[in-house]
Amino acid sequence: MKFKFDDLIERTGTHSVKWDHHDMKGEVEGMIPMSIADMDFHVPPFITDALAKRVSHGIFGYTVVPASYYEALERWLEKRFGWKVQREWIRFSPGVIPALNFCVQTFTEPGDKVIIQPPVYHPFKAAISNNARAVVNNPLRKTGGRYEMDLDGLEKLIDSRTKMLILASPHNPVGRVWTRSELESLVEICSDNNILIVSDEIHADLIMPGHRHIPTASVSDKAAKITITCTSPSKTFNVAELHVANIIIANRGLFERFDLALTKAGLNRPNILGLYATEAAYTHGEKWVEELIPYLFGNYLAMKELFKSELPRVNCGEMEGTYLGWLDFNGFGLSDAKIEEILLTKARVAMTPGRIFGPGGEGFYRMNLACPKTVVEEAVRRIVEAFRGI
Repeated sequence: MKFKFDDLIERTGTHSVKWDHHDMKGEVEGMIPMSIADMDFHVPPFITDALAKRVSHGIFGYTVVPASYYEALERWLEKRFGWKVQREWIRFSPGVIPALNFCVQTFTEPGDKVIIQPPVYHPFKAAISNNARAVVNNPLRKTGGRYEMDLDGLEKLIDSRTKMLILASPHNPVGRVWTRSELESLVEICSDNNILIVSDEIHADLIMPGHRHIPTASVSDKAAKITITCTSPSKTFNVAELHVANIIIANRGLFERFDLALTKAGLNRPNILGLYATEAAYTHGEKWVEELIPYLFGNYLAMKELFKSELPRVNCGEMEGTYLGWLDFNGFGLSDAKIEEILLTKARVAMTPGRIFGPGGEGFYRMNLACPKTVVEEAVRRIVEAFRGI
């Protein structure tokens, strides 16, 4: 293995949200934080080398985005997903969350309805409600223990004020990778009802064995006309705070409206380090992903097996994509508050409570598995000890 995923890297003292500023810091010694979705792995050296070379130049004046940046992204998307993207479809954004907010502001009006599919990444709801739009929940449904989109329920929710659906693909936190047929059915419903799809594909590269990510916009010409795709190297290469995302919009009218919104906000250029990191990632990152995926999947399997053998009342959902375990503690019959108390004060493991992801998240916890395997094993061991006998 070329990359050192087993290394324990000290992150305290770096103003890390996960390690320095989580809620229980200073109150519970030895907390293992497995909440915020960044990795505890070093950024790959081809990125740090590119950054070091640019920093050594010593001048950080106004910079244009070079053609090589777009070419690297286009090659990456075509090779990994078979998706041929044109340069004129790509618009820089300082992140996926800002892009979601700009989409809501640009393509809907106050009071319009925007659909999400909970339990789902909580900034989706914030992007809607903070902009005075109405959140419409179309919860995922479970069939045979597997999450699915409730397409029948979706059609019943739509009315004349429904203008947009924000899709997590792959889904955060439940880990589903949507199939082509699922996406085609979703596109048909949205197209027939003039609903725009904003597809958050930030985890698109993090697909576990046996599954394949299909960009929503790529499934048909109809899909391309109504889909805004949000991509970023931040999850795949652990560069979240370099604030780079690429928003892909094939529909020229939609592209121009989105571009104008960002231009009005003065967001015409990426930060220079984010630009260099992204180009390096998409030029040299294939081997990194080839080694990262088996390691993440191994962490998932280790976690699942430990719970199955030692604490089977914790049910582990299938992780088809992302690096986020989805753990069901409802088998203990405890309140969310009691589960959280045991996890934080007895197990000393901080995870993201499922309730923040909306309906269907009650009694669940999201565990970040992008860390050394020894950390995963220690966290599970602590949880087992804390809940044993309950």
